[in-house]
Amino acid sequence: MEDFTDPELCAAIAAAESPAWSVRAAAGRRLAAADRIESVARVLGGLLLDAEDTGVTSDTAAALLARRDLAGLRIVLAARAVASDEGTADQLAAELDCDPRWATGQDGDELITQLRTLASDADPEVRNETLLRLSRLR
Repeated sequence: MEDFTDPELCAAIAAAESPAWSVRAAAGRRLAAADRIESVARVLGGLLLDAEDTGVTSDTAAALLARRDLAGLRIVLAARAVASDEGTADQLAAELDCDPRWATGQDGDELITQLRTLASDADPEVRNETLLRLSRLR
């Protein structure tokens, strides 16, 4: 479990509720860098689905994808699967489609391997979003 006594992490969790989009975006970037993001996944999901500004969505998604790990990718896919606002859904799709790993040879293979792993995820929304992304590769 993440150490919620860490003042920096606690400040980022609190900042996720800020009325200022730039503060929420900074919180998303900080939380995306947490060692065990699973413990702050709910907060990150809220930032990815920010109803007021897609800048928060973009910054948070980019930071999660920059981790280059399964956990970060999974949180972005989960948010994309449930995004009801068209602008937010489009922004999440753009972040996934523009992940720099697609353009860098073997890094694209890394991303495809992660997607294949998530294709059997226990969460049906993550699984369905992943399968949709994989179907576009064929």
